[in-house]
Amino acid sequence: MSATDDPNPISSAAPLPLDASLPLLGIAAWSGTGKTTLLEALLPRLAERGLRVAVIKHAHHTFDVDQPGKDSHRLRQAGAAPMLVASRERLALMMETPGQQEPDLARLVALVATQAPGLVLVEGFKAWPLPKLELHRPALGKPLRVAEDPWVRAVASDAPLTLPEGVEALDLNDLAALADWIAAWPARWPAERRPRAPATARGVTAP
Repeated sequence: MSATDDPNPISSAAPLPLDASLPLLGIAAWSGTGKTTLLEALLPRLAERGLRVAVIKHAHHTFDVDQPGKDSHRLRQAGAAPMLVASRERLALMMETPGQQEPDLARLVALVATQAPGLVLVEGFKAWPLPKLELHRPALGKPLRVAEDPWVRAVASDAPLTLPEGVEALDLNDLAALADWIAAWPARWPAERRPRAPATARGVTAP
């Protein structure tokens, strides 16, 4: 698990309001699986399907999107909280969060909700209680999380897997099918805002 992965177990995750009007889907995977590369390939396909997607990504604690010496960086260092810089092409909202052990996903969701996306994809907050698509490559030698996380709704893999009952198997290499599955998620969302019931494992093969 990399430094950018959420280290907390599922049992310690804070409550997350699951608003019926704002579909959420976690993208969970071990470092090296290719989460960001996959999302980079899927986002244009989702846009082609008419879906406006927001992404919230868990990052290393020292990341910075600003440049030292720039006006916005100087003002943020001087105490602006938050610091918002905008042009006619883009805007950026930055603020320091000292003393915060982990990002507050509920607060981040509330921030992106103001932009009325059709779907929010959440990358890297594996411990939070929200429905998830797990990405898995057996060649990495990492364990599946689906058995310990009842919020995993589907697993996309590049090899056949044994999954719990009620968990869908998807082909990690079939971008069109993955885009279709994710594009259909907002319609499923109102019925998917709870963990799955305990079930026995069964043998399945990714398409």
